[in-house]
Amino acid sequence: MSEERFWNTDEYASTAKFAVPEGAMTMRQAGRIFRLDPVPPMVESINDYIVSAIRENDPIYFTYFLHHYEPRLNKRVYRFLLTEGIDRYDPLRFMDYKLSVVLALLECLQNYDPDKGADFLTYAHHFIGNTLLDCRRYEETGSFKSLDEYKAARGIAWLYNNSGKTTKEVITQYAAEQNCTEETAAEYLTLARQNRSRVPFYSTMQDEDGEETGEDVTRDDSWNYAEILWNGIRADAVQAAFHKLNYQEQDFLEMRNAICMRCGRVDSWAERASFEKMATDYEYSTTSGAEKFYKKTVEKLTRLLVDAGVLSLVELKLTEKNKKIALTAYEYKAVHRYSNEDDEWGKIQFDFPSESAEIVNLADGDFCKTKVFAKAAIRHILKIPFGELPKKLTMVLEL
Repeated sequence: MSEERFWNTDEYASTAKFAVPEGAMTMRQAGRIFRLDPVPPMVESINDYIVSAIRENDPIYFTYFLHHYEPRLNKRVYRFLLTEGIDRYDPLRFMDYKLSVVLALLECLQNYDPDKGADFLTYAHHFIGNTLLDCRRYEETGSFKSLDEYKAARGIAWLYNNSGKTTKEVITQYAAEQNCTEETAAEYLTLARQNRSRVPFYSTMQDEDGEETGEDVTRDDSWNYAEILWNGIRADAVQAAFHKLNYQEQDFLEMRNAICMRCGRVDSWAERASFEKMATDYEYSTTSGAEKFYKKTVEKLTRLLVDAGVLSLVELKLTEKNKKIALTAYEYKAVHRYSNEDDEWGKIQFDFPSESAEIVNLADGDFCKTKVFAKAAIRHILKIPFGELPKKLTMVLEL
């Protein structure tokens, strides 16, 4: 069996369809590559498949095992990618990690002895974690000689980031904890710093299965997903609205805002894509074309969030402006989940010298008692210098 990587499964067919153009695999397909049709014979525990594979020397039972184990495997790989901060919509990468784990399981199968009492997955747990880390090691820089060296660099990087101690103190503490020389500890920290010039530091943390995974712990890249991206708006609703956009719209939002909407990672604002780069990537004739498409995409996402009841809008348009006495008037519209396109606009007059405003007419969608949309518009407009007042403005409002 050690030499046989393929075996006959003519009685079964994969539920994933792979007749797709190159590079067009979906996450659904990547997540169901080991699912079989019809469903394999039921057993009390999936470990029984492993026992049968060994005792009957028939790898078809390993195929049955993968059919049932795949959902758990998907979660473990996805969790690892998520904590590493590298998970974009990338089915091929997801497949690579999964297949590496399956190869590791096949290797474990050669030395597994069911008579010793441990389940196969318990026995293989450590090997799976090492396989995922090894995949990540090769993806990062290829500068680490071995997996042990890579894990050591991650470990001292975590200590350096979380202890708040000086470099010398970190080296001394790590050497004492790991029973190595300070020279060796210093070498590991140097490797970690060199790697930091290309990728973030990672801490060693425990996932739900107790296995070590990576988590971005850089001191200067801390983030709160909902707060930074959407000012407190529910992240789950943002995700749902985001996935209603087409691929180009999604890519424009992620590139311009330096975020990954799948894992929530926020990169440095300085690293966000320029409109020039976006125009080049999508073959726009001018930079303004890419910028217009981006603004339309933002507006589309905003409307989707309004429809979902997550946020509301105040639309404003300038109707009067007297420069001599610094008086102006805006019409405003309350836009929310229950508003209509034909709702009447309201009107607000502003007196900038006295920093006051009067609600002349209340918009149809506004609330009679609280006047929340009008008051939000007043607060915002009075903060703008009179000479910089916009002709049109759309404000986001959370109720």
